[in-house]
Amino acid sequence: MGDVPDPHDPYPFFAARRRAGGVFHGTVMDYSRTPKELRPTDTYAVMSWSAVNKVLRNNTVFSTQLYDATIGVFMGPTILAMNGAPHRAHRNLVSAAFKPQSLAVWEPEVVRPICDELIDEFIDEGRADLVRDFTFEFPTRVIARLLGLPAEDLPFFRDAAVAIISYAGNVPRALRASKELKEYFLGHIEQRRSAPSDDIISDLVTADIDGEKLSDRAIYSFLRLLLPAGLETTYRSSGNLLFQLLNHPEQFAAVQQDHGLLPQAIEEGLRFETPLTLVQRYVTEDTELEGVAIPAGAVVDVCLGSANRDETRWERSEEFDIFRPHIPHISFTAGAHTCLGLHLARLETRVAMEALLARLTDITLLSDGDPHIFGQPFRSPTSLPVTFDVR
Repeated sequence: MGDVPDPHDPYPFFAARRRAGGVFHGTVMDYSRTPKELRPTDTYAVMSWSAVNKVLRNNTVFSTQLYDATIGVFMGPTILAMNGAPHRAHRNLVSAAFKPQSLAVWEPEVVRPICDELIDEFIDEGRADLVRDFTFEFPTRVIARLLGLPAEDLPFFRDAAVAIISYAGNVPRALRASKELKEYFLGHIEQRRSAPSDDIISDLVTADIDGEKLSDRAIYSFLRLLLPAGLETTYRSSGNLLFQLLNHPEQFAAVQQDHGLLPQAIEEGLRFETPLTLVQRYVTEDTELEGVAIPAGAVVDVCLGSANRDETRWERSEEFDIFRPHIPHISFTAGAHTCLGLHLARLETRVAMEALLARLTDITLLSDGDPHIFGQPFRSPTSLPVTFDVR
């Protein structure tokens, strides 16, 4: 299927493809480790902001149904692959668990205490790997707490989530993890049905819109989706932001001085180093996009990471600058399938940064192990070894 981006730095590849046109016949995915039966036979890649935005806002022609035959094999039927009325109905039901009132409670009662607990675990050392000790860990603990899962089960469902998201490299392991999570969540669903508590699983079990409730299958499938979605993107985006700030000391100093700059720093981090560089869509009918004919049955790589660096939308698009004028990025996608957890992800990252900056000072990135951002389509730092003083 031709050349694919370098996982160390895919952005030169993205830029060259944008300059050649917003759409090309080919892929930005590396399918070398993907079983043949899970590979698409015909692919197109959408690179420009304009083309990406058009695809994401047209669910009729560019459908998410392909996920039923890929990640859906391991997660089950979820809102990720649904469209039209079924998608709206299920999204309305599960969105009840992410209502603004919940976020207002979760920040002081769940997210902030967890961030402080983690900092307590390494603050006396004067040094830490902020990936291993913090960014990888805090979203896992937050999701576990929000779902009402026992802390001792953290390693199990973290490993299972990683196995599912990495299904292309080990299908049997992913299928095993899927079955284990189903059985695990069914036990919790039954428990909440007889004795609801104050957590997301209880909200999903008791959710009712116009007399409709979610089936057990819909609930455990959504929970299997929520685990990797909630863990992967938040840990990667917070790590990416820390990496960029540590490598841009003037901007980091400004954020340390004024925590009110954090929201714009978070948005620039999401734009500049998108944690998930692409999503995919299935073409339901012959169409044309940016002058390129795309046949029905093709799979389209929708390259968020390229769209977020589009030079026609941002000046100096290849520079990290938290002070640039605000222009919305597309890291949470757009249209009907906009990420359901975007507000929680932003809240988690902001609170994590506030906790670090409130308690640590003189944070210095070390060269130990050559920390760098790596991966395609998932991107994040390999490590963030730092030294620091305590405030």
